[in-house]
Amino acid sequence: MGTSTGRFASALGVDLGLEPSQAMAMLAKQRRLEIVLGVAEFLPFKREHFDLILIVTALAFFENLSKALREVFRVLKPGGQILTGILDRNSPQGCYLKSENKKGRFSSEANFLSAVELPTYLLEIGFENLEVCQTLFRQPEKIENVGLPEEGHGKGNFVVFSARKPLQEHGN
Repeated sequence: MGTSTGRFASALGVDLGLEPSQAMAMLAKQRRLEIVLGVAEFLPFKREHFDLILIVTALAFFENLSKALREVFRVLKPGGQILTGILDRNSPQGCYLKSENKKGRFSSEANFLSAVELPTYLLEIGFENLEVCQTLFRQPEKIENVGLPEEGHGKGNFVVFSARKPLQEHGN
């Protein structure tokens, strides 16, 4: 979701992406990605269509996070997985980007989440088997190599969440 130019999606082996911007979608198509125009709050896919949905940093740009995550839940097959990475708002890098003197185009449009609040959204919607890990433990300009991720959150700038749709829905 939010494939943008497809630079990272193609590197990760993603072959289908969602993108709201036609200009970005055109660039992603040049990287041989199949792109569907749309927004996360109204996914143009059938119910229980995907085994895995990957969302990297895009959550900060969704108009309605709860609605978008409910749509993800809808289009995932039972047992399907959401894998999402965020720049933790409470991390050193998150604090740096939201500081008044560091407002750039990227950060001024973003509504960064904290690693504490995202699990609440996921669990309220009905996801289960939540796992959390973190990485990027230094400021970007000081990173010499990407170290192994660690469980949990609170030290790393980038936090990844994995959760699954139950095999059987519990009244959602």
